[in-house]
Amino acid sequence: MKSIKSNLGDYATLVFDCDGVLLDSNKVKTQAFYQAALPYGEMAAQALADHHVANGGVSRYKKFSYFLEHIVAQHVEGPTLEQLLHRYAEHVRSGLLSCDIASGIRELRAKTPNTRWLIVSGGDQTELREVFAQRKLAEMFDGGIFGSPDAKEEILAREQRDSNIVSPALFIGDSKYDFKAARESNLDFLFLSDWSEVKNWQQWCHENNIYALGNISSLLETCTHPE
Repeated sequence: MKSIKSNLGDYATLVFDCDGVLLDSNKVKTQAFYQAALPYGEMAAQALADHHVANGGVSRYKKFSYFLEHIVAQHVEGPTLEQLLHRYAEHVRSGLLSCDIASGIRELRAKTPNTRWLIVSGGDQTELREVFAQRKLAEMFDGGIFGSPDAKEEILAREQRDSNIVSPALFIGDSKYDFKAARESNLDFLFLSDWSEVKNWQQWCHENNIYALGNISSLLETCTHPE
């Protein structure tokens, strides 16, 4: 991947992941997966939590389907897919409403007034929109807030086709899946490390020639020029 533009105002579109980028919510979701799966036992619950961390950015629908098909032993009784999703959502919602918001996000919005902002997340779309509205953040994302059950690649392709994502565009994420989705969509990519759950992220970024910063605040300092 090529390096990103030194002035974010040169981008027509900024696409943000949510968890680990805008909200410090990765651990909230990891714990929610564990708690939702606990009726199947601690080993199964931990296996799901590990699967979630290893597949950051993938929707809950795919992760719970994988859990029931590949982790849980056949004929073992426990919650259905719908019940697991409901248990998970109950645990997640309170965490999303109380977790830290990325410092500097409003300042970054003010410095990129002509750039369209979108969220493209693996989180549930309805849940995301409600949380961002309640936390008074939704108005910053004039391009919309999008999430599962649609996959990130599907959302990016649709929004590009509809000219909602216009080049040059930058995807700001914290997972290997974010990088994959950005690359497939021909978007520049920036990795934020502070809240990421990617193991050995420095080596991974080096091997893939990925530009990395710690957080939104460091992005504000590094990649924008004062008016």
